Amino acid sequence: MAPSSLDTSMDKIDEHEKELGTGRTSINSPTGSDTWAQDEEKAHGRHVKEDELADALKTVPVTVPGPALEPPPDGGWFAWTQVLYGHFVVMNCWGWVQSFGVFQTYYVTALHETASSISWIGSIQIFLLFSTGMFSGRMLDAGFFKVTFFTGLSLQMLGVFTLSVGTKYWHILLSAIAQGIGCGMTFTPTVAILSTYFTKRRSLVIGMAASGSGIGGLIYPSIVRSLLPKIGYGWTVRVCGFVMLCVGLTAGLGLKTRIPPRKSGPLLELGAFRELPYTLYCIAAFLFFFGIFFPFYYSSSFARDIVGMSYDSSAEVLMMMNGIGVISRILPNWLADKYTGPIGVLVPCLFGTAVCTYAWAAIKTKVGIWIWAVFYGFFAGGVQGVFPSAMSSLTSDPTKQGTRIGMGFTIASIGALVGSPLGGALIQARHGGYLYAQMWSASSIFAGGCFTLAARLVKMRIDTGRISFKALFRR
Repeated sequence: MAPSSLDTSMDKIDEHEKELGTGRTSINSPTGSDTWAQDEEKAHGRHVKEDELADALKTVPVTVPGPALEPPPDGGWFAWTQVLYGHFVVMNCWGWVQSFGVFQTYYVTALHETASSISWIGSIQIFLLFSTGMFSGRMLDAGFFKVTFFTGLSLQMLGVFTLSVGTKYWHILLSAIAQGIGCGMTFTPTVAILSTYFTKRRSLVIGMAASGSGIGGLIYPSIVRSLLPKIGYGWTVRVCGFVMLCVGLTAGLGLKTRIPPRKSGPLLELGAFRELPYTLYCIAAFLFFFGIFFPFYYSSSFARDIVGMSYDSSAEVLMMMNGIGVISRILPNWLADKYTGPIGVLVPCLFGTAVCTYAWAAIKTKVGIWIWAVFYGFFAGGVQGVFPSAMSSLTSDPTKQGTRIGMGFTIASIGALVGSPLGGALIQARHGGYLYAQMWSASSIFAGGCFTLAARLVKMRIDTGRISFKALFRR
């Protein structure tokens, strides 16, 4: 109702109340001057006006307040179990995706394809994992978490078990598509759920869940390295699938939403891009995901082709990168909660990752590749661990977490999609040399760090009205 209509209705109510008050005085008058007929007429008039008053009241809108949303518990047994289940989900999604480097050489040999073509298999998984989040995040906001999660888990299992019987390139590619979509339907809603249970420790919690990537990056390559020579490719992949099924069912049954559903609302919230920090951060995410997965996919190949390591030893290099990421996904997030905020700690992690990638070009020895793997795994793991909480920190409305995180993930997915295949193409252009690809990867990550820094400065200006470089890495 328009304000003028409401004012008119309230004026009518006030007028009726005054007239009714006068009528009561006349009817109950102690003077006895009114006749019986006059009293009847006035009484009849009073009832008519009471009916009009009731009609006028019907025109006044009444707002019934909904139940107040309780603040996040920020701890407690139930909240921490949600973190454990989130850890399992990330282990199934990112742990498997970041183990793809173990299969890179096998697929090149078995399928007789170029390294760049094989890279599309892994990059498509990452692209779909992120981009599907735009839809699965909105499904979470609408109250359909369980349906979304178990549909995603089913697709993951379909992808893994069909992968075990694939013999051609397009078989493997279709399996990767199914798995990527399934991962996106489980990962994004899980991150959004965790962010609603914690406020003060949100970054630490998401980092603890993200450390599942490192655990999965140790478990799945270990299974492949141990079982592939003994039981063959098919059953090795099936064993990984059974592990994923058990872990996924446990997580799906245990995760619970806390925020009431938001039934209405767009799939895309384009108004978020009117907020400059969010826009700058989305650009940054595209850039650093453009280059950050190339070392994970090609470090094992580099160790064999350039350093001269065996297949087992080269697989251990990837495991070292993933394993050190368990620590680096927790420690930077703890620092973010206690001192800097998530974006404040993400900036040095990005620049550290870029420096390590530039330094990769100088590695020629086995000792050098091991030292490099430790440092790169630490900084890159920190980036991946802080990235979701940094995205979450730019959304103040908890009912929009799923939608906004999904949008940011989708933008990042485009960079992840084309990054590793481009790296493979640059290796081919260099006739097997890695220098072009290494410089491109490092420069992309460095540019992402610059845009992240810009997002931090703009957010500081909005929040405090000024930019202080002394406060750049403080909460």
